[in-house]
Amino acid sequence: MTKEKKSSIGIFGGSFNPIHNGHIALAKAFLAAEEMDEVWFMVSPQNPFKVSQQLLDDRLRLEMVRKAVSDSPHLIASDYEFQLPKPSYTWNTLQHLSHDYPQHSFTLLVGGDNWDAFAQWYHSDEILANYRIVVYPRHGGDTSSLPKGVKFLPTPLIDISSTEIRSRVQQGLDISQYVPDTIVADVIRYYKQ
Repeated sequence: MTKEKKSSIGIFGGSFNPIHNGHIALAKAFLAAEEMDEVWFMVSPQNPFKVSQQLLDDRLRLEMVRKAVSDSPHLIASDYEFQLPKPSYTWNTLQHLSHDYPQHSFTLLVGGDNWDAFAQWYHSDEILANYRIVVYPRHGGDTSSLPKGVKFLPTPLIDISSTEIRSRVQQGLDISQYVPDTIVADVIRYYKQ
């Protein structure tokens, strides 16, 4: 009997407060470069490193991700972490995913800035020992030397941030080049204070 090949799933975790074109471009690059079957946008209810950050309601952020990726069948909006304890530790999420979806293998996508702090992550050694990691370029991130099991995603530095988009909305500036057309109205409505 031959062993059935597991589906390759990329995990792209984040607050997505809001999701933007940079996130989607990175997910597509990850999908292609690593030959993933799907990339799951793991919408985080609470990032342990961003406890003080004011987040839009979980369901509204999830719905925007769903709309933003609706025309990309291999990009999936996931509310999986909503059922897990807060804060959302990546190790816990990966362990639950591996248990609930034994037919999949999971690869984690992280930004270079998060990679710099990776040693501080909960159970970082276990994540490294059990899962593949792909690091994408971010301002302030050092990706010059990566350990075994960690790859660099050769993609241009994408200079868009959710913080900048929220700021532009509050200033009444145009955001149409930063977020998918399907969510422009939602982003303006939700983030205009």
